[in-house]
Amino acid sequence: METTQRTDQQRSAEHRRRELLEAADRVVLRDGPGASMNAIAAEAGITKPILYRHFGDKGGLYAALAKRHTDALLEALRAALDAPAERRERVEATLDTYLAAIEARPQVYRFLMHPSEAPSPGEQGFDVGLHSAPLLRRLGEELAEVIEERVDLGPQSAQLARVWGHGIVGMMHAAGDWWLGERPCSRAELVSSLADLLWGRLAAAGNRVGGPGF
Repeated sequence: METTQRTDQQRSAEHRRRELLEAADRVVLRDGPGASMNAIAAEAGITKPILYRHFGDKGGLYAALAKRHTDALLEALRAALDAPAERRERVEATLDTYLAAIEARPQVYRFLMHPSEAPSPGEQGFDVGLHSAPLLRRLGEELAEVIEERVDLGPQSAQLARVWGHGIVGMMHAAGDWWLGERPCSRAELVSSLADLLWGRLAAAGNRVGGPGF
């Protein structure tokens, strides 16, 4: 009986947490990096102390939102990497998937990657610097695992896969951030240029024996 009650309470808490994250998403879509805990609490129809009770503090809420969006992005990137196409096409599709994601929801991207530009009076903005680096690290490690699993890089392949994984994520992030702010070219042109930059050694590397191929 007690176990059933605990399970029901846990499900209820998880459901409520999802509702609060959805409310936070709506505020972030509207306010971008200027989103505040006050605005999120108001959107959810609760007080700020209740919001803190679910997420611990502002950093806890940011981390939960970052995980939510990073999980979705990684799923989309994996789908692009697994598509039945030639390697060059999959490289371009993966780059395009990332750029399309930040283009579709620029306010979410800015919230996750840029400090608050206009915090509410009396309220400090989200301290993004403490959290955006781990988010990019996670993307880099995930890509490194894919590369090591699929591409034969010869001696020290594990180390080289991590260099490539973090290097590619850093390139996508820096180029995407610049492109989103200035729009100096089309998304397709940026994708093609970045793929050209990656293509030399990536084109020459063979598939890992027994792996799913790349």
